[in-house]
Amino acid sequence: MILSCLQENLARGLNIVGRAVSTRSTLPVLGNVLLETDNGRLKLSATNLEIVVTCWIGAKVEQEGAITVPHRTLYDLVSTLPQEPVNIELNVPNQTLHVTCGRTEANVKGIDAQEFPLIPQPEQENRIRLETDVFKKMISQVALAAAIDDSRPTLTGVSLSFEGSHMLMVATDGFRLSMKSASIPGIVESPMTLIVPAKALLELARISSDDAEAIYISMPEGRNQIIFDMDNVVLVSQLIDGNFPDYTPIVPDSTNTRTVMGTAEFRKACKTAEIFARESSHTARVRIEPSGSEFGTGFATVTANSVETGDNVAQIDASVDGEAIEIAFNVKYMTDVLNVIDTPQVALETTSPMEPGVIKPVGDNDFVHIIMPMHFGR
Repeated sequence: MILSCLQENLARGLNIVGRAVSTRSTLPVLGNVLLETDNGRLKLSATNLEIVVTCWIGAKVEQEGAITVPHRTLYDLVSTLPQEPVNIELNVPNQTLHVTCGRTEANVKGIDAQEFPLIPQPEQENRIRLETDVFKKMISQVALAAAIDDSRPTLTGVSLSFEGSHMLMVATDGFRLSMKSASIPGIVESPMTLIVPAKALLELARISSDDAEAIYISMPEGRNQIIFDMDNVVLVSQLIDGNFPDYTPIVPDSTNTRTVMGTAEFRKACKTAEIFARESSHTARVRIEPSGSEFGTGFATVTANSVETGDNVAQIDASVDGEAIEIAFNVKYMTDVLNVIDTPQVALETTSPMEPGVIKPVGDNDFVHIIMPMHFGR
């Protein structure tokens, strides 16, 4: 293998695949990145056996070839090189990569490419097309509700359902639930539901370029995997086996109070409360008070207190339709969802202090976030 490529392109490519490199495997090759020539380009791949990330960068290829080398060594080396062409040459008998750039040269010892796991290829037929910006927004608003604890594997995933020209994404950790729906280009003839690890979707959102108009989804037959194809970047993830829990019983049919507030104001009040709620399981109270007159302004008051650090009270104007109520939430969960809502106003719908609260962006009917209430003493 003999080739040259730009330092910044090589550094960017190594950064893209880097999060898929295994850091704890007993197989040394999983700590490596695969470098392989492919139709006049350089292909970089890394895997931890849960996800595979592959990207292609432009290169001037003089001789075909492939090798795996330690990702961290190569990435750290390339990061120190000047922004000039990087020349790469493989010494096949020694499985060593000779790297030169400007007045710097180095030799990086590698492992034969044959030892690298087989990488599934995206299908060109039967693909589902998703608009990149729509899909990335769905991931940001839903994946935050997935569980981190592996004790219930299905809850660490995100449910993706496709039917006709409609897509639904759902995640829950048992304390909160996020649902986002969207229309997709084209038609999915056979309805299907998959559980994709939330980690894989968050990584997909990180590496997908805003320049890419579409992300294509395909499922290789019989492999229990999903492939996301974005022009010069491909991510492959294992699917999670099992049935996603039935979440419909916790979605309230009706509410007694609907409170509309400025998103930025409510977010700021929750962030302030979080400072004092850390020592009390992140518990903060939200007191909703309708206006006393027909044309008056209602209020939402967010309070938190800690024996160790103190307390705070933040009151914000609100348009309240319904009864007064005081309800406690995990304010960190509230801040998480308010951070991914981009509408000027947000609605909090409540029924009673013992029933879930529902967060909805005003003007966006496709997103619903439900937070279970917390108990508090009087």
